[in-house]
Amino acid sequence: MISILIRRIVSLVVTLLVVSLMIFSVMNLLPGDPAAIMLGTSATPETLAALRAQMGLDEPIVVRYVAWLTGMAQGDLGQSYTYGVPVAGLIAERLVVTLPLALMAVVISVGIAVPLGVAAARRHNGLFDHIAGAISYASIAVPAFWVGLLLIIAFSTNLGWMPAGGFPGWDAGLLAGLQALLMPAIALALPQAGVLTRVARSAVLEVMNEDFVRTARAKGLSERLAVWRHALPNALVPVVTMIGLQFTFLIAGAVLVENVFNLPGLGRLAYQALSQRDIIVMQDVVLFFSALVIIINFLVDLAYLVIDPRLRVAT
Repeated sequence: MISILIRRIVSLVVTLLVVSLMIFSVMNLLPGDPAAIMLGTSATPETLAALRAQMGLDEPIVVRYVAWLTGMAQGDLGQSYTYGVPVAGLIAERLVVTLPLALMAVVISVGIAVPLGVAAARRHNGLFDHIAGAISYASIAVPAFWVGLLLIIAFSTNLGWMPAGGFPGWDAGLLAGLQALLMPAIALALPQAGVLTRVARSAVLEVMNEDFVRTARAKGLSERLAVWRHALPNALVPVVTMIGLQFTFLIAGAVLVENVFNLPGLGRLAYQALSQRDIIVMQDVVLFFSALVIIINFLVDLAYLVIDPRLRVAT
């Protein structure tokens, strides 16, 4: 088990280094000069050269990459060109919005999809199975930002039950913060719930024909208990995989939804940095998203070993 963990950690570090190199290369190949964009067309060559030197853009790309890595290793993510503040502070401020939003969306998605997928598997090829399939396919086909717009029209504009956008801050109270994030979380969760429903249904169907489930039925256990106590726990590997992937999708999908609901999260920060050509913020935010994906996949791999001990031997 220790050797498996060490191999996973080494793979995690190598992957992060490769991803950081790719992100840095792509960001620095984007057209346009950040210094020229910040100063405008009326800037003199001397002023432009001075700002480029201040931003470190006159250094070779290899030197800038090493300096970026060294700074991150020391907890220094650099200074935002646009805001003039440390990027680490910007990410920390926006993370308190995006992270709860993604967690709420995961809870909603799992709360809808797992019971729906299990119920569809129990009624395989029945009317409920077909209805659940139609609902899941429809939710997959609908973009999250469009769901968000429909929710605003229905529950904010017409009914006035929910705020149309913005975030009051957690200082305004837990209830106010959760209320502001509820509709964005639903908009993010519904498309992902459709995918997870299909995965849960397929995984449970595959396990339901195993000998241990038939034995549970033969001992007098009801169909519902046989599925929930025996089939579902043994079908968790693909379900956990999809939940881990969904969390990363929800973080990335927050870019559009946060702009629809005017939420000051990481997605909105990434959009603003892109429009303002703030390279250092873009690099750090994209690397943060990428690192989150890699770390969650790492944790999902470890969860496999806990859920299914046979994988420890196979690995």
